[in-house]
Amino acid sequence: MKDIVLKFNVENEIADVKPLGEGLINDTFKVYIKGEETPKYVLQRVNNAIFQDVELLQDNIEKVTNHIRKKLEANNESDIDRKVLSFVRTKDDKKFYFDGEKYWRLMVFISDSYTYQSVTPEYSYTAGLAFGQFQSMLSDIDKTLGETIPSFHNIELRLNQLKEAVEKDAVGRVKEVQYYIDEIEKRAETMCLGERLHREGKLPKRICHCDTKVNNMLFDKEGNVLCVIDLDTVMPSFIFSDFGDFLRSAANTGAEDDKDLNNVNFNMDIFKAFTKGYLEGTKSFLLPVEKENLPYAAKLFPYMQTVRFLTDYINGDTYYKIQYPEHNLVRTKAQWRLFECAEQKESEMREFISNF
Repeated sequence: MKDIVLKFNVENEIADVKPLGEGLINDTFKVYIKGEETPKYVLQRVNNAIFQDVELLQDNIEKVTNHIRKKLEANNESDIDRKVLSFVRTKDDKKFYFDGEKYWRLMVFISDSYTYQSVTPEYSYTAGLAFGQFQSMLSDIDKTLGETIPSFHNIELRLNQLKEAVEKDAVGRVKEVQYYIDEIEKRAETMCLGERLHREGKLPKRICHCDTKVNNMLFDKEGNVLCVIDLDTVMPSFIFSDFGDFLRSAANTGAEDDKDLNNVNFNMDIFKAFTKGYLEGTKSFLLPVEKENLPYAAKLFPYMQTVRFLTDYINGDTYYKIQYPEHNLVRTKAQWRLFECAEQKESEMREFISNF
């Protein structure tokens, strides 16, 4: 690991490299230099099974972080190095190091920073504000970004994948899930609204984070947001991605795979707190068509995840890891319950948003 770090443009003597966190995608390590107790760098192995174009991935991140840094400098912000990620190039001036099998990148460790796992109305408001401001800073970026995971949040693609799975019925499960197939199909046209609006030229794609979680922000000791992190999924998308994806997990009163559907509901306190922060953070650029369809986004993501879990169940559990044979079916039912709860609260969501 030390040898890998030394492929980058570092002048310090490396003392130790230790694991950092429990990331589901990339392997992450703290890098210590001689004579200091605080880590100096963060080393990551990029999972190129998921992010297959690492050159595009790192190019996206460099464009985004450079643009944010310029914005912070223009606003005369203090402590800028703690408010945007900084990456270290290799000694031959590349954005990442390829060892023949694996891809590695190195960034500067942001000291005295913290992440939180808990989802409360307070943190949801902070998350909404931070992710909204993140989008706002990137709303005028003049660089072109690519899709690190093509069609990641394209519901039309996901519905087509479900249709193909049903037609194939690889392991004979279609009959037992026909109810969910029918209910999904009843709402398919309505739930493809975003893609239709985009084709009609009414809904733009913007630079979005596409993985909005509370723990994808760094906080200082006082609880203020320093910066948004985990930028691998930053790419062009509808603003619905950042809004709806956060609420799918944060506003769910149950677990994503809750066997007891009575536990699952859509928490309006979380919705209102996150929405308030998000609308404050995006007020400089958000279009009326984007704002008025935020309730649609809150429904879209549990709907989309239902489709994805159900597709995998019908295909014989080939994508998501499962802990027992019916796991994807349990996930399907729990996500559908969350979708139905969000659907029932759509008018309340619209009324709340109309006050801003």
